[in-house]
Amino acid sequence: MVSYFDATLSQLSIHYTGNKLQDELYRLSDKPLAIADETLSDLLMQYFIKPFDKVNEVYRLSHPSGNLGLNELFHFSSGIFTNPENFHENSIQIAKHLYDVSSHPKIKPGELYVVYFNRLQIEGELHEAIGIFKSETKEAYLKVQTEEGGFNLNYEQEAINIKKLDKGCVIFNTEKEEGYKVTIVDQTNNNEAAYWIDDFLNLSIRNDSYTQTNNTLSIYKKFITTQVDEEFSVSKTDKIDLLNRSIKYFKEKDQFNMDEFSNEVIGYAEGIESFKTYKKNYEQEFDAPITDNFSINTAAVKKQARAYKSILKLDKNFHIYIHGNKDLIEKGFDEEKNMSFYKVYFRDEQ
Repeated sequence: MVSYFDATLSQLSIHYTGNKLQDELYRLSDKPLAIADETLSDLLMQYFIKPFDKVNEVYRLSHPSGNLGLNELFHFSSGIFTNPENFHENSIQIAKHLYDVSSHPKIKPGELYVVYFNRLQIEGELHEAIGIFKSETKEAYLKVQTEEGGFNLNYEQEAINIKKLDKGCVIFNTEKEEGYKVTIVDQTNNNEAAYWIDDFLNLSIRNDSYTQTNNTLSIYKKFITTQVDEEFSVSKTDKIDLLNRSIKYFKEKDQFNMDEFSNEVIGYAEGIESFKTYKKNYEQEFDAPITDNFSINTAAVKKQARAYKSILKLDKNFHIYIHGNKDLIEKGFDEEKNMSFYKVYFRDEQ
């Protein structure tokens, strides 16, 4: 999605933000950092942008009021894009804003890097871009040095692993009226990490084919795994089959059509009506409308396919992977052993 093959790093300012709730302070640099070493510049580019290689979701800066001008990052980014000479002053304001929203007790302190890129590529187009990255996790590194008669071993504490970016976002100077194109990385899985996306950046996801495909598969999976049991009597093998058929549909089709999908995958009127109601409720709850017809995005299908599980777990003894015809597996009950069993039919043993 994001490529830095032609990109250059033109400006870099580093600040430090603590946890405001814990009465930690922030530290601001007086001026941008000059990067004269080409190797260091290449390493920084790898650290900042490499994690975005496989990021497909595109977001927009937004504000609950609908007034983009009230989004702090939109205001500061627009100031940088309009007058790059004011880059450092705006980077200071970005650091102060991050500090102000760092009010969850588990938010970690760390260095904040604000970067100005030239010729950074997204979706095949080159743009100027602003990168905002935070390093929270430090590691110890061993350093082996040669010396007369052998080697010397040393170490460095509190070092940064350039292959592990904790948090980052890139704001591209395009489609300003819609809130720019924004991509994000957030390696923190905890709930408190929402401060980066919601409080600091205030993002809304772009409603494109990737999002439509990803959301539809996600909604369908939740419907099968949580809602179906409440309304219908469906065996586990049938539920796995319903999931497999949905992935098969998305892999084989170029266009999604709700009626076609419902008839081919679900196949019975009550289930179709229940799924459409479930989808509608999701759209209303999360304010994320999904059209009944859209182009299927293969990257989103691959992502969701990894999350779809076709495994039948039996106690702690067996896992049965069901990839195809569910009619080749039968469930029964052995009264003598007082245990359930599955009978599996196959032609070749591999």
